[in-house]
Amino acid sequence: MMYGSQAAFISAGGYHHHIGLNTWHSKGQPPAPSTAPGLYHTAILFPERKDLAVALQRLIDAKYPVTGASDHGVSEAIYLDDPDGNGVELYWDRPREEWPLDNDGNLTMFTKHLDLHGLLGLVGS
Repeated sequence: MMYGSQAAFISAGGYHHHIGLNTWHSKGQPPAPSTAPGLYHTAILFPERKDLAVALQRLIDAKYPVTGASDHGVSEAIYLDDPDGNGVELYWDRPREEWPLDNDGNLTMFTKHLDLHGLLGLVGS
């Protein structure tokens, strides 16, 4: 839900809002230096892979720029920047039984190219 041109509220399941975003203090200000302490990024967990696919399709439909997409073995993630230049990660976690392990049973996370076509194939199914 939008509140004028300065705020947006994000919710799920009919609740009035879970996250509120606004530009009340940041509008017209330059982004914080990338080397300064502060927020690195916000991560939003989607319950299912299809939910992440739907979010990606909505970004594409809105022509919103995506800055990256990665398969981390334990999760798949889409990266973008909010209007103030803050990083945002949209992701879903694979079930634990699918997490990559080495021969000793240790978790072996990685960063590989995310198959966007495969992900988007879930939209509408």
